[in-house]
Formats: sequence, C-alpha cells, structure tokens
Amino acid sequence: MLALELLSVSKRFGARRALTDVNLELPEGASLGLLGPNGAGKTTTLRLLLGFTRADEGSVRLRGRDPSEPASRIGIGYLPERLALPGRMTVQSFLRFHAALAGLNGADRNREVLAVLQQTGIADRARDSIASLSRGLAQRLGFAQAFLAGPKLLLLDEPTSGLDPIGVRDARAWIQSARDRGCTVLVSSHVLSEVERICDRVAIMHEGRIAASGSIDQLVRPGEDLEDAFVRVVGK
Repeated sequence: MLALELLSVSKRFGARRALTDVNLELPEGASLGLLGPNGAGKTTTLRLLLGFTRADEGSVRLRGRDPSEPASRIGIGYLPERLALPGRMTVQSFLRFHAALAGLNGADRNREVLAVLQQTGIADRARDSIASLSRGLAQRLGFAQAFLAGPKLLLLDEPTSGLDPIGVRDARAWIQSARDRGCTVLVSSHVLSEVERICDRVAIMHEGRIAASGSIDQLVRPGEDLEDAFVRVVGK
C-alpha cells in the first residue's frame, strides 16, 4: 500500500505556479528525502499532503484517502519548517494537549508524554514555559510532538533546523528508530548528508517539478555523492 501519492498535481498561488504536473509516491515502510532549492515546491507539497491547501489539478492521496478527510491524518506525525509554539504553555501541557488530540486518555496519555520527553532529551524542562526554550530545545519539542502516539507516517520539514551537532545526531537516531519499527518517513531538507544517511530514496524538485527521483544508488553516478548529483540535476 502507498503511504502517499500525488498524481499529475499542479498548484498555483495567484499568478505564480508553485507545482506543475508533480507525480510522487511513497510505499509504506519506505523513506524519502524531498530535496530542492528554496522555492522549489517542497513545503507546498507537504501542505497539500496534509490538507492545508488544495491542488488545482491532479489527485493527492494520504494513506489512500483525500487529505481533506480528517481520518487521513490519523497516525501521522508532522514537524513543520517554522514552528509556531504557544509560549505561555509549559512543555508538558503542550504535549498533553496534543496527546489528547491524538486520542490518548488518562494513564496512556501520561505514559506517552513522558516517553517522548525522555526520547527527545527534554524531560528536565517539562514544567518550563515554552517561551523559555532555546531554538534547539524548541525543535526537540517539535520532534516530541511529532512522535506522540507512535505515528505510522512522519512528515518532517527541515527537521534539523536550529539543532546543534549533538541535536542533529540525536534527530538522526530518532528518525532511524522510527524507520526500524516500520514507520514511513518523508524528510524535506537542505542537509543532503543527513538525507543520504536517513533515506533510501530521494526526489529532487526544481521550479515546481520533480526533476529526478529514485534510489540514491540510481541517482548518484560513479565518483559522485548526493550533493554532486543534486547540483547536476538542478543545474546550479
């Protein structure tokens, strides 16, 4: 079964065409790195998958459903590129709120919140206000929220943004752990070395189109790394 699928998708914002005839699919249990220069259409693609915006043409399916259906988002963890966190809430209350939205109650909710706090290394900040967190700790909180309730599909937009080298290493381990338990992962990132470590396939976007896609072995020529392949495809 496909975890996500876009068929001949196009999207405009006013006179600007953000996506043109995009075809993309990701089987369950696989991991995909969505790459591209700024403005290539990566975030628009994620927003379409989550139902935040609608395609002008083509079809979008998230785990077999239209993203506008609330049921399509059950079991999905999402980390946006720009976190908008409620500064007055505590770390713990924020996670408890999202755990309730995920359908967890009582002891299950408390257990799950404690688990993601420990996993992401912010258990000692549970009672602190979100406003007091550094950029890196706020990003760890974003990961904690995405990992609540053991998602079957992770959509991560620039997930290592704001993290120091230890945080980047930890984030890589968290994502790989999710993969090991069968979670499907889509990572949109500029950090090609991290994508190369985490993902088994990539799609390179350029000017709103899929310019190349396939396994890393298929896209990288002898003597190249993923960065070389990326520059060759986008022509910069």
